[in-house]
Amino acid sequence: MAKKPDLGRTVVAQNRKARHNYFIEETIEAGLVLSGTEVKSLRGGRSSIGESYVTEEGGEAWLVNADIPEYASGNRFNHERKRARKLLMHKKQISKLIGAIQREGRTVVPLQLYFNPRGRAKIEIALVTGKQAHDKRQTIKDRDWKRQKARLLARR
Repeated sequence: MAKKPDLGRTVVAQNRKARHNYFIEETIEAGLVLSGTEVKSLRGGRSSIGESYVTEEGGEAWLVNADIPEYASGNRFNHERKRARKLLMHKKQISKLIGAIQREGRTVVPLQLYFNPRGRAKIEIALVTGKQAHDKRQTIKDRDWKRQKARLLARR
């Protein structure tokens, strides 16, 4: 089932590899255009956004390759699993993301898919830059050192 962290969010799916593979520069919250069976399936907590990304078409932002499984009790009006879903954002936010993607060669990836306290499905997306192999190794070293330092301080 979905997890409930402290922000009043009911987290449905997380992209944990994004924090390992990318430098996260800026995060933005966006709404999603979903059908009824997609919302019911999300409430079951079985979706995946690990391989998804955000693209731009016609001045609109779209979430591509997010896997929301078909609703078990759905009928012929059930949705497609990996269809492109429109993101609801302000024009300024979309143009800022488009500019960063086209001019600076950055990527936009989703970090979390969740329900806010009002019950609306939201997605947290991030403007990111890819990490090289040596950057990933340095991140692992830093994390291990912080863990070891915390152990040493706890012993005192």
